[in-house]
Amino acid sequence: MTIRFFLCFFYFAFVALPAQTLEVPFLAARVNDTAGMLSSATIEELEQTLKTHEDSTSNQVVVLTIAGLQGEVLEEFSLRVVETWKIGQADNDNGVLLLIARDDRAVRIEVGSGLEGDLPDITCGRIIRNEIVPRFRDGDFDGGVRNGVHAILAAIQGAYVASDEPASSELDWKGRLLMLFVFSVVVGMFTYICAVSEGFSGWFLYFFLIPFWFAFPLVILGTRGGMAAFGAYLFGIGGLKLWLSFSPKGKAQQKKWSKKWGGSTGGGWRSSAGGSSGRSGSSGGGFSGGGGSFSGGGASGGW
Repeated sequence: MTIRFFLCFFYFAFVALPAQTLEVPFLAARVNDTAGMLSSATIEELEQTLKTHEDSTSNQVVVLTIAGLQGEVLEEFSLRVVETWKIGQADNDNGVLLLIARDDRAVRIEVGSGLEGDLPDITCGRIIRNEIVPRFRDGDFDGGVRNGVHAILAAIQGAYVASDEPASSELDWKGRLLMLFVFSVVVGMFTYICAVSEGFSGWFLYFFLIPFWFAFPLVILGTRGGMAAFGAYLFGIGGLKLWLSFSPKGKAQQKKWSKKWGGSTGGGWRSSAGGSSGRSGSSGGGFSGGGGSFSGGGASGGW
């Protein structure tokens, strides 16, 4: 079985099929209901609540609903949104995004670097499971988003008391274990091929795998574990490939491995973009982010 076969399989499985990139909506207000999930009364109520909170604290908390992810990874899209919108103040990195993907039944709380102490991953996860998901399962999207927003604000102010983990946490643990197994088998296999392949194909696969090693460990292991795994791949596999490419012993070893796996190949691809539109709350003279930054803190869930 050659490297060419694995690269073709990987391309069609993970690139060709989900080729369309979901466009980040325009930031029109603090509540951006592009999926039409919320009533006008709820949008106006939350808009005023979030404005009052921002005026008194400078924290920017923003809600975004979208119809669907169109094959994108929730965490990757969430990061693209906050990096585009720049929620939070540049000096404080105090932004929060509550993202809901309606058709995918997925929820994400993305936390700015400056608020990760007040909103750690475990608290975000409990807010999703205890405050948002139960209402969503009953079809009460207004109540779920309202509960989530108020819980986020309470946590920032140190007033949110997370209840004990619900029974569904066991399913969450099993889901993470399953994701870890699939990731280890699929991505691990291609990581091994990347390490032993010489020439362009090996380096092509190394850079191609970077977003997978960045996104999936964050979901499975959380922020600290995910960044540790990403660093291990980036520097560990990268260092190994440099040794194999430039040292005499490394070159000799790589030739042995390359003979075992066959020849090398390469390829490229292009992606296209799509978009979405919907309703937003009124924000006076307009609303924009303040230049805040994010590092992947937060949590995800589903209903």
